[in-house]
Amino acid sequence: VHPNVSQGCQGGCATCSDYNGCLSCKPRLFFVLERIGMKQIGVCLSSCPSGYYGTRYPDINKCAKCKADCDTCFTRNFCTKCKSGFYLYSGKCLEKCPDGLEANNHTMECTSIVHCEASEWSPWSPCTKKGKTCGFKRGNEVRVREIVQHPSARGNPCPATSESRKCIVQRKRCQKEGKGKKNREEKRKKSNKDESKETRQESKGRAARRQNREQRENNNKTQPKKRKVPNKEQNLAPVDTAH
Repeated sequence: VHPNVSQGCQGGCATCSDYNGCLSCKPRLFFVLERIGMKQIGVCLSSCPSGYYGTRYPDINKCAKCKADCDTCFTRNFCTKCKSGFYLYSGKCLEKCPDGLEANNHTMECTSIVHCEASEWSPWSPCTKKGKTCGFKRGNEVRVREIVQHPSARGNPCPATSESRKCIVQRKRCQKEGKGKKNREEKRKKSNKDESKETRQESKGRAARRQNREQRENNNKTQPKKRKVPNKEQNLAPVDTAH
């Protein structure tokens, strides 16, 4: 062993030196060179840092640097995340997306262009005019549809979601809502009044009968009972007229 190489290293190093740091790593750890000023120091990590990808060999596991425009990568030729100003497409970082694709500034990827999609038209509504379905001959009818897929930034815009057209119907007279309502209200009040009148009359009749019954009972209580007087004629002895 070289005099500058030590076996008692810290931080996952298998061998190290005072000047260059780690020279080799313990099993399953990745060896990577970190630049500190003008000097590079070897370190051992459980996973590669941003901008590097890991490669495993029988004798050593190393972290290799990604391409300059790549923030994270699976291999040197396959990027998984691009640096600012680049869009990811099929493992590559591009300044401009290919034809047929658009740049997604949220994910920083090139994605397919999405066009607007609308549902089928609904049936035509009844013919109306100023919100009414009577009292006119010519009106309008309407149909609507819904948006089922909103477009992306470069997709085709959505069409109109409602249509109207002229319509002709057989004129019919509108029922006067106010008058009809007034008549119904008057009938209801009259019915309630008649019911109240009958109820009052029945109450008065019951009260009068109860008062007469109580009066008769009071009279019977206050009037003295008549005693039976014997008939004088019956008590007189018969007169003998023979003498």
